[in-house]
Amino acid sequence: MDITSLTIHELSERLKKKELSSVGLTKEFLARMESVEPKIHSFITVTANDALEAARHADKRLAGGKDITPLTGVPISVKDIFCTKGVKTTCASKILADFVPPYDSTVVRRLKDAGAVILGKVNMDEFAMGSSTENSALFKTLNPWDTSRVPGGSSGGSAASVAAGECAASVGTDTGGSIRQPASCCGVVGLKPTYGRVSRYGMIAFASSLDQGGPFTKDVRDSAIMLNAMAGHDPRDSTSIDAPVPDYASFLGKGVKGLKVGIPKEYFIEGMDKDVEAAVRGALEVLKKEGAELVPITLPHTEYAVAVYYLVATAEASSNLARYDGVKYGLRVNETGSLMDMYKRTRDAGFGGEVKRRIMLGTYSLSAGYYDAYYKKASQVRTLIKNDFDSAFRKCDVIATPTAPTAAFKLGEKVADPLTMYLSDIFTISCNLAGIPGISIPCGFTKDGLPIGLQLLGKDLDEGTVLKAAYSYEQATDWHKQRPRL
Repeated sequence: MDITSLTIHELSERLKKKELSSVGLTKEFLARMESVEPKIHSFITVTANDALEAARHADKRLAGGKDITPLTGVPISVKDIFCTKGVKTTCASKILADFVPPYDSTVVRRLKDAGAVILGKVNMDEFAMGSSTENSALFKTLNPWDTSRVPGGSSGGSAASVAAGECAASVGTDTGGSIRQPASCCGVVGLKPTYGRVSRYGMIAFASSLDQGGPFTKDVRDSAIMLNAMAGHDPRDSTSIDAPVPDYASFLGKGVKGLKVGIPKEYFIEGMDKDVEAAVRGALEVLKKEGAELVPITLPHTEYAVAVYYLVATAEASSNLARYDGVKYGLRVNETGSLMDMYKRTRDAGFGGEVKRRIMLGTYSLSAGYYDAYYKKASQVRTLIKNDFDSAFRKCDVIATPTAPTAAFKLGEKVADPLTMYLSDIFTISCNLAGIPGISIPCGFTKDGLPIGLQLLGKDLDEGTVLKAAYSYEQATDWHKQRPRL
């Protein structure tokens, strides 16, 4: 048996029974990484020595039988957008290529406290701006199922590292689908919690009203385990929700009999890949067979979601990325000239093309004379999108849709056409605008052998019901057990 293909809960059982040691397990994953990393390119920074030290500490905890969690001794990866004390945090950007934070983000600290072993930091689209991980300023990550294709984005390194067996789980961020879409592309489970459920402290900001951290895992139970460790109020994050955090694992195994699953007509559109539509409709029939009731619903403002998102997100990006000016930290192009010259040269050299595009779009939409016409109007339509979901959830408990309109596309296929690239997130963006939780789970393969994802959306703070429905579907199928051959 390949140990690196096991789930968190399977590894945890073996660690508790002393069938494995965390040090031995960490070495297995590091060896796996050495074997497949030349084909996948998931990791920006590998922290082998720190990981082995954490594993030794975990083995002591396991031997003592105290403070043990399901994550104790389990190796994971972290998207390179989360600050890690003493370890480079680049956001896959030249402007932060040598930035070493003096503190851990709340998410990283909580995972460390739970005993997780962090193997390193994984690749992403620069500042999380992209749907393919081709916008990384460092290198492109490849899809483990077909290395001529993208792993999705912006958390492509996280999704690929889990799919390739380089770690037991990973942590990513989701601003417009950046957990769910790559999870779909790579055939793993990706969970985006309710906005504010997971602390953003120490998570480098792209769009502050949309960004949310969440886990990538090999199955739904592992997602519940990871969310248990990550979720909770954080006074250092002003947007963190002060609400009780249930044991998410307690929702699993309760079935979906009587659960109302909303099917929005706006998410089954012309131009969607036929294999994707067939797989998702097949998944809906499985849920129906398991006892769920399929309910037709409408989300009428869905057609405006992409336009709204690319006004709100770019405006917030323009504001957030103003801090990268070469003065306090990060890259400085220190040539003779004025302070303004230094700003311009630093930002020109430090930011990639997509980041510059979004900063300019956002700055324009916030500028005098255009604010009301663009940013204000987008914010108003965002409220209408949220209202659509509120109305829909009066008729159903969860909403089921495709995660993405296609499976993973070819490298370079959409790079020259930003609008086509942006449409890759057409089914995931509304969830972020509304702030609700969503999950992508494997539900089939295309005729070319590429994974397809089913998206389930839930009410605010109702991740438990989303996980319950996802687990019920997962246990009735075996798509999540498929692994790529590398």
